[in-house]
Amino acid sequence: MSTHVNEAKHLFHEEVESQINTVVAKLEALRARAENARADAAEAKAIAELLVKKQAIEHMLKELKKSDGHEWEHSRAALAARITEFEAAVKGIESKPKPKAKAKAN
Repeated sequence: MSTHVNEAKHLFHEEVESQINTVVAKLEALRARAENARADAAEAKAIAELLVKKQAIEHMLKELKKSDGHEWEHSRAALAARITEFEAAVKGIESKPKPKAKAKAN
């Protein structure tokens, strides 16, 4: 494998790791906010599911680093699609309006 291809793969891996870390940081902030605000069950469940998806993405990245040739291209495309879905899901939770606290009855 040429040095140019190895460098391109390395740069892609670094870019993907950075992208994952950025989205994971947002997800962790959402999780902390949800815990502090006692989020509704649906939001808490969505965050928990995204944490599982994060692990799957990290596993896919590890597998990508081990692959070559056509397998690398296929794995790269699958990982990019998974990250795009992950980012969209996190943004969906971020943009969801938060219900206002209920007033106490006397």
